[in-house]
Amino acid sequence: MRDFTARPEDGLVWISGASSGIGRALALKLADEGYKVAVTARSHEKLVELQAEASGLAGSIVVLDGDVTDAEDMEHIMASIEYEHGTLGMAILNAGVYLPVHAEDLNRADFEKSFAVNLSGVVNCLLPAVRHMKAKGQGQIAIVSSVTGYGGLPTGAAYGATKAALINMAESLKFDLDKMGIRIQLICPGFVDTPATRKNAFPMPSLVSTDEAARQIAAGLKSQAFEISFPRRFTMMLKLARMLPYSVYFMLVNRVTGWRERPSSAGHHPATPHPAE
Repeated sequence: MRDFTARPEDGLVWISGASSGIGRALALKLADEGYKVAVTARSHEKLVELQAEASGLAGSIVVLDGDVTDAEDMEHIMASIEYEHGTLGMAILNAGVYLPVHAEDLNRADFEKSFAVNLSGVVNCLLPAVRHMKAKGQGQIAIVSSVTGYGGLPTGAAYGATKAALINMAESLKFDLDKMGIRIQLICPGFVDTPATRKNAFPMPSLVSTDEAARQIAAGLKSQAFEISFPRRFTMMLKLARMLPYSVYFMLVNRVTGWRERPSSAGHHPATPHPAE
């Protein structure tokens, strides 16, 4: 028996973190495929621009402003979907932020903001979405993590921790959601050319465009795969690296990133490139 796959006629697609990067490109891709897409972010102007760009496509884009760190905001958005747009077929929980962390200069705010957006922000969307889909007896949820969640990397103590948590969250929820008729998928992109990664002043292996990322994700959402990860060769290399003994793993990461040779004084590290939304 095939897991539920949301079609345009099954209801709205809700994408959080849709004002830029992967979320924005995916909203346009799904609207082009005929879906009605609700987009959420804090930047109203960017969402309105996105909505205008989608005019003339087979589907459409609906602007539903909100801050994923505000649970009440997300409840209001779910209520708006239910009472103004009918039903929710798919939720793509994508909002995220990358703040580099250096042990020489630890900042509580970097951890708190990362956890609030990347982890609690997903939970704030997940709870009302699951409640709605449970009442319907079907639905599709995709959680956007990152290959950074596969293993620790320099400067990723906050970002990577949240992405690792999302991987575990999706895996754990799958057991119960399967029984409820709600399909859950995990999205783990590699390096994607987004506003966040453009700040990196170093080469990023296997970099893909946001359009290519959206194409890969859209195809994966229609597949029966639990995990959608890309580019395939790069993500497989990271998974295999994580299976190595810790001594070999740390040596390999140091060698590839050149981290051990970099100056250790606080504030002088360039950030290690991390895949980001």
